Amino acid sequence: MQAPSPHSVSKEDFPWWLVAAGVIAVAAALAIVSSDVYSQIFSTVATGLWVTLFVTIVGFGLASALGLGIALMALSGSIWLRQIARFYVEIIRGVPILVLLFWIAFVGAPAGVAAWNWALAPLREAGYVGEVMVRDFSLLWRAIIALTIGYSAFIAEVFRAGIQAVDKGQIEAAKALGLSRTQRFRLIVFPQAIRTILPPLGNDFVAMVKDSSLVSVLGVADITQMAKVYASGSFRFFETYSIVAYVYLLLTVSLSLGLRALERRLRRGHAQ
Repeated sequence: MQAPSPHSVSKEDFPWWLVAAGVIAVAAALAIVSSDVYSQIFSTVATGLWVTLFVTIVGFGLASALGLGIALMALSGSIWLRQIARFYVEIIRGVPILVLLFWIAFVGAPAGVAAWNWALAPLREAGYVGEVMVRDFSLLWRAIIALTIGYSAFIAEVFRAGIQAVDKGQIEAAKALGLSRTQRFRLIVFPQAIRTILPPLGNDFVAMVKDSSLVSVLGVADITQMAKVYASGSFRFFETYSIVAYVYLLLTVSLSLGLRALERRLRRGHAQ
């Protein structure tokens, strides 16, 4: 009996959920086009799309860089660096993102501005620089910093697990070849670890798209904030938040499908 091809899809595996989601998405798009009310709401909400994408992309990029640094500290030979990394990860993961947003915006930012002004006091007295005010630190960047710090702890664990999953024998072989620690990481460890890291890293990116809606509590003009302003003025809460859910679903489902396709491609390339 011939075994089924690994690329064949059974009736049970066929993505009927995607077909149903596609039908709903098309129906919703037709409703938006054909209705003046929904079209107006969609146009209003869409003005916050670029802010949502900017917050997500910049925040995730910074969180990934910081998370990688924390992961390398956790894997270092220094017990002090390992303990600092573990302290950071456990503390930050224990704080809800919303609380972290408020803390950074209304505690961390004023404290940072005060420290900056104190450090530059001699230059300010000499007339070289002016005093920085808290309002000069935009709420957009306060939100990005909060998301960066919050997600870096989770991403650090993703990097750490992926790096530790690399076969130790290959690392020992690289040492025997005389490769430095940096060369081993760049040429041997990271290219293999990325296959393990990519799926959970992609999940974190999709999660950040959704959590970026939390920045609306600071008044940042993202999708959710624009919807909140429109709904409070028009009292069309059902229509407005239905459009918001539709836009976020389009973003997250599209990203999830793209990440799955990339994951399958990497898996096929590794198998070959």
